[in-house]
Amino acid sequence: MDKFSYLGNADVTAIEELYNRYLVNPNEVDESWRKFFQGFEFAKANYEETANIPKSAGAVVPDNVQKEFKVIELINAYRSRGHLFTKTNPVRTRRSYSPTLHFSNFGFSESDLETVFHAGAEIGIGPAKLKDIIDTLEAIYCRSIGVEFMYIRDPQKVAWLKSKFDINKNSPSFSVSQKKAILHKLNQAVVFENFLHKKFVGQKRFSLEGGESLIPALNTVVENGAALGIEEFVVGMAHRGRLNVLANIFNKTYENIFSEFEGKEYEDNLFDGDVKYHLGYSCDQVTDSGKKVHLTLAPNPSHLEAVDPVVEGIVRAKVDNYLGDDSKICPILIHGDASIAGQGIVYEIIQMAQLKGYKTGGTVHIVVNNQIGFTTNYIDGRSSTYCTDIGKVTLSPVWHVNGDDVEAVVHAVNQALEYRQTYKQDVFIDLLCYRKYGHNEGDEPRFTQPLLYKAIAKHANPREIYLNELIAQGVITKAEADEMEQSFNQMLQDRLNESKQIEKAKITHFMAQTWDGIGVAKYGDFAHSPSTTGFDKKRLMEIAESITQLPSDKNFFKKIVKLIEDRRAMLKETNQLDWAMGELLAYATLMDEGNPVRVSGQDVERGTFSHRHAVITVEDSEEKYVPLANISPNQAPFYIYNSFLSEYGVLGFEYGYAMASPKSLVIWEAQFGDFHNGAQIIIDQFLSSAEEKWHTQNGLVMLLPHGYEGQGAEHSSARLERFLTLCAENNMQIANCTTPANYFHLLRRQLKWDFRKPLIVFTPKSLLRHPKCVSGLEEMAEGKFQEVIDDAFVNPDEVTKVVFVSGKLYYDLLEKRDEIGAKNVALVRVEQMYPLPENHLYAVIQRYRKEGIRWVWAQEEPQNMGAWSFMLRKFNFVPLECVSLPSSGSPATGSSKMHAKRHGKIVESVFDLGIGLA
Repeated sequence: MDKFSYLGNADVTAIEELYNRYLVNPNEVDESWRKFFQGFEFAKANYEETANIPKSAGAVVPDNVQKEFKVIELINAYRSRGHLFTKTNPVRTRRSYSPTLHFSNFGFSESDLETVFHAGAEIGIGPAKLKDIIDTLEAIYCRSIGVEFMYIRDPQKVAWLKSKFDINKNSPSFSVSQKKAILHKLNQAVVFENFLHKKFVGQKRFSLEGGESLIPALNTVVENGAALGIEEFVVGMAHRGRLNVLANIFNKTYENIFSEFEGKEYEDNLFDGDVKYHLGYSCDQVTDSGKKVHLTLAPNPSHLEAVDPVVEGIVRAKVDNYLGDDSKICPILIHGDASIAGQGIVYEIIQMAQLKGYKTGGTVHIVVNNQIGFTTNYIDGRSSTYCTDIGKVTLSPVWHVNGDDVEAVVHAVNQALEYRQTYKQDVFIDLLCYRKYGHNEGDEPRFTQPLLYKAIAKHANPREIYLNELIAQGVITKAEADEMEQSFNQMLQDRLNESKQIEKAKITHFMAQTWDGIGVAKYGDFAHSPSTTGFDKKRLMEIAESITQLPSDKNFFKKIVKLIEDRRAMLKETNQLDWAMGELLAYATLMDEGNPVRVSGQDVERGTFSHRHAVITVEDSEEKYVPLANISPNQAPFYIYNSFLSEYGVLGFEYGYAMASPKSLVIWEAQFGDFHNGAQIIIDQFLSSAEEKWHTQNGLVMLLPHGYEGQGAEHSSARLERFLTLCAENNMQIANCTTPANYFHLLRRQLKWDFRKPLIVFTPKSLLRHPKCVSGLEEMAEGKFQEVIDDAFVNPDEVTKVVFVSGKLYYDLLEKRDEIGAKNVALVRVEQMYPLPENHLYAVIQRYRKEGIRWVWAQEEPQNMGAWSFMLRKFNFVPLECVSLPSSGSPATGSSKMHAKRHGKIVESVFDLGIGLA
């Protein structure tokens, strides 16, 4: 039994043990048990008095009192296990479970059914016959709604839920006007799907048929959520039912939806677009009660559940940027039963739900449970009892609801939403329904589920079922219902006719309001970096001083004090600022200008390589001190969070956060560069392609530690080649800087552009403390980002070989050149690899161009990795030769000695007469 639950499935012996503890010290047991035992004492006293039993005989508990305990046991069995015996499946026979909740399994006989038990008060009906108690329990826990909640460890939350379920026996009690409103949304959902099925035969639309009660459910979330104080909703969902949601919840015009079925060209010739059931949308609405709400539907790829962390990031950004209160915004994630059980990203976002850096006030999860995944039956799709069992990870309540009982669906959604607003916790609605057709409308489901689809073919849709109920209740007549259907059909036909007049499709940014004032990049924009990345030197020094001093009234570790003193000495004595200072000053100056900065990732507060120390811990209290948050009273916020051990979920979250924060610098840092491969779906489906698919810009920065230092295959390469393969049409920026000043300007450039592009920075490890990887303060105050850094230490007339290089290898080559005095070799640093700075490279080439000159691309990585293949395709101004490791299936060796030998050969080959693989 859960130690925080006072009931559960405890037997009489366990209850007696609790009672004995209560007799010794009432405070030893839970408050709810105290109240029960107080009632028991009262009943026992009454029994003794009525039966004229001497007080001294009280040691023997009478049989009828013992049965009171058994009734409590029965009640709590229903609360804990009633969901297993519900009538929630519209088209399948439920799996059977044993033991059942039959009264005989709790020590009762037929003769007990007429006995009155005081325990009826536990479910709000007062003293009642056992048969009436059972009927009430069946109504509350075993009809169209089954609830899982008894595992919740907070007695207050459990009591809150019980009180809600006891009202009206957990049955809906809607007014005539409310019933008509539900029917209206259900009518829209069903008729819209039927219309599409007739007018666009064979076209994929991933219909909602069988699960149409989702539409009144979502409408309820919006209407009642607004009444509870929610001002914005952000929705993430896959393809199933998406067009219906766009039309009947987001009020996207029917004519625009119909026009997209025609596959028309786009107004923007440079825009490729995406299929109609992937696009995003936003709108402002006024609810029936007059409340204004803003709705956002995030665009998504076909990768199921990948949009989930993006939605959470968008919501958190809105909270941080202007709402200030997560009760004013609500994320809604609509899952499929197969995907919520099968996709690991769901577990990641649920683990984020209560974390300081990622919580969003609770998510409403609605599962369109059509009991099949493509062609896979649910029994082959999961090991858990329910597809929603993942909700138990965060002790979230789960409502299982029969999708054919639309009033029960709306009723459950209302309870869940109120719980979310009250406790700021995730809630799950398992909407049990079915899929009328195959995975898409051209698929034949009877190939794999013939019996199921025989049952579905005979099954009435939710509208027909509800309509018959309302006609029987006298709420509406058959004639009125027919008129409602015909009128809506005619309106759809009119909109279809209008859609044929639309010549070209137009896709607008789904967050146009947020991005107002941010332009779109043109091809010439990358020719030169903006000159506005510099910063007033006097103010820069003031900021630098403020972040290199610690409060005198706090006790810090000696090593931290020494580190901060060393940073201060960089300013005051040597004017040689290292990588960390360049980075921190970039953040500080942006915040000083009013731009928020957010950084997250594993161990980012200190930094994987102990270089950042953005958050400093007080030695004797573990209090946190953040120098960057103490620059000035008017600075913009600085957010930095050590993430949990996730790449996929956290990168998706930060992408969503950046999507809703175009005026913030948003950064995700990998612990080691190639750890991003755990988040490849976000990189492929969002980061690199979203602007072309969905007209969606994003300024997210990824920091990927990169460099070959003998640390093995997983700790060397950040897989530069993968990003360069994804680059086209100026969709991303790829950089590998060699100086703190250039890094400073690169980070600031993100917010100085009048557009936004993702920035992938291959950051150093050994260079974090390299004596030559330093910059003066004036290099940051003045100048701008340098896409290419020419060699200032050679005479062009003496040069016979020009070596283009990036990152850490530059310093290795520089050290070797100084050692051997090879003044004929120029080392040119390519700091930005994409967009390839052709004009800057061409200018450098002109400086050295002469007969007999040799042009080399040198890299640490194997020839089939790194930038070589990209340079071979794009860097065609001169005949490049390559110096690298030989092609390999693994990025690097695990032997430090072998690494030193191979790396040494690369360096030697650059300066030898023969050029080839190391």
